[in-house]
Amino acid sequence: MKRSHIREAEGLYDPALEHDSCGVGFVANVDGKKTFEIIRKGIEVVVNLDHRGACGCDPRTGDGSGILLQIPDEFFRREVSEGDLMEGGLHFDLPPVGQYGVGMVFLPQVPEDRHYCQGFIEETLEAEGFEVLGWRKVPVDNTVIGEFARDLEPHIEQVFVKPKIPFQTEEEFERRLYICRKIIQKAIRDGLPRAYHYFYIASLSCRTIVYKGMLISTQLSGFFRDLENPEMKSALAIVHQRYSTNTFPTWDLAHPFRYLAHNGEINTLRGNINWMTAREYFLRESVFGEDAEKILPICRSMGSDSALLDNALEFLLLGGRSIEHAMMMMIPEAWENNPLLPEDLRAFYEFHAAIMEPWDGPAAVAFSDGRKVGALLDRNGLRPARYTITKNGFVVLASETGVLNIPADEIAEKNRLRPGKMLLIDTSSGKIEHDEEIKERIASRRPYRQWLIEHKVELRKLKTPPPVRYPSRASLIEKQQIFGYTREDLSMILAPMAVRGQEPVGSMGMDVPLAVLSDKPQLLYNYFKQTFAQVTNPPIDPIREEAVMSTMICVGGEGNVLDENPMQCHQIELEQPILTNEELEQIRHFSIHHFRTITLPILYHCEEGGKRLQYALDELCRRASDAVAAGY
Repeated sequence: MKRSHIREAEGLYDPALEHDSCGVGFVANVDGKKTFEIIRKGIEVVVNLDHRGACGCDPRTGDGSGILLQIPDEFFRREVSEGDLMEGGLHFDLPPVGQYGVGMVFLPQVPEDRHYCQGFIEETLEAEGFEVLGWRKVPVDNTVIGEFARDLEPHIEQVFVKPKIPFQTEEEFERRLYICRKIIQKAIRDGLPRAYHYFYIASLSCRTIVYKGMLISTQLSGFFRDLENPEMKSALAIVHQRYSTNTFPTWDLAHPFRYLAHNGEINTLRGNINWMTAREYFLRESVFGEDAEKILPICRSMGSDSALLDNALEFLLLGGRSIEHAMMMMIPEAWENNPLLPEDLRAFYEFHAAIMEPWDGPAAVAFSDGRKVGALLDRNGLRPARYTITKNGFVVLASETGVLNIPADEIAEKNRLRPGKMLLIDTSSGKIEHDEEIKERIASRRPYRQWLIEHKVELRKLKTPPPVRYPSRASLIEKQQIFGYTREDLSMILAPMAVRGQEPVGSMGMDVPLAVLSDKPQLLYNYFKQTFAQVTNPPIDPIREEAVMSTMICVGGEGNVLDENPMQCHQIELEQPILTNEELEQIRHFSIHHFRTITLPILYHCEEGGKRLQYALDELCRRASDAVAAGY
């Protein structure tokens, strides 16, 4: 079966519903010294995580494995100057390290399509201010992989580029390469769909490079012959062995991605993608400026949950935030009900809750920007992450302990990441930072608490609203019938909750038939089903639920997620999304700062059925947009 056939929605399969669960880890020299030993140990780690991956009916075709490294400057410099592995025997020289970029590119095997993609890449890079120095065919040995993996195998090459006018910072260099990559991917997807199924830019950076594929971890260094060369050197390596729980394995969905590798699932993915799409409107006011349109969409629609997490991380990182700041925004620890949390850190999380929703789900994430490397565990702590630090400044973290044989007398520290906690190694400064130190530094960057005091509005502190008119008891039964209440709802669910504060046990599990299959009239919200935590999460016990779950939401305009200013938290904080009549009236009747409210009618005539409903929804959206434009 060809990849173009398995990636499209068909029958009950939808690529938008993909999740995965895997083995992840990293190794690093704290002092930043680049060695081949780091690459060798990284591969040893992922080989020892082989049991966390999977293969299909072809036992030699894996779900995916890969490694992220710093650019091995000495190795590439020799390779491109000697030219013995260059297609066509090309020779060229590289600028100093940090002044050139390398792209790892998956290309179609069909020569015509491959040359089209390469030509477009060169044209785009030239148009965006880069000079293409040349291409290098990556030496691979596909005899070590399975038949199915070979059937889908791309042609793999590396492209070397340098800016025509040097950038002042590496951050600016990385941002321009990011813009180029987004332009290229979108154009090839639209211009040559058949090639796009085989085309993918695994990395394009002046700092890092990614070797990955539809491999088993034991095949990684055997397939990519570069990884066996002692001249390949790096101070850090992120490795990953994929277990795609309900996805189709593909070459591009192997981890690591460009900045992270992930073990777990993102269960809030649909909402996360929708919010990231909504934020695209404000990008012209960011560091991307007039180039904002070129990077859209922020999240690649055909990616897995892990790939989309990586898309969002690189957007925040290249938009100006540090990688640890971005990770704290996206995967916050449980902060609301933790009385031991420092006040500045609580203010940090409360401020960012107004501009970024959590990417929730079990997650152990290893991440790197090419200088710093670290790991973060989600607030539930449902994925393991264990680390060892040696006395000579070597660090290894993985999904389990024992991935490397380190003598006990060489170990300086051995521990595990706890829920919501982070570990960070900065190879440029030679420093290890633990959770408290990292978060104290990030939380003290801005006066978040003062911003919240001055601009955030808590609903419970608003003045008492005018008297609320309640419906008469005479019309109660009529309204219950209109809104679909049944005797079972009243006696078995609502009464025990309201009178005795008990859990609703009228139905242990959702066994109600789908509304779309019913011949009976249904309420609109019956057609919507909750999809949270339906993959591989264990059930949450009540004690942990109270500590880590939150119903708090913020209402109001977000502004630009890449900015950091007081007005971003100028929102109304609701303790829960379900409002009483009194709370609704509080919102309706108050005016503070530049908040103004307006009530929009949602009634419509139903004679024309669905057509009239669609018209009513369109009209409601139009009125809401007009009200926002008018300052409401």
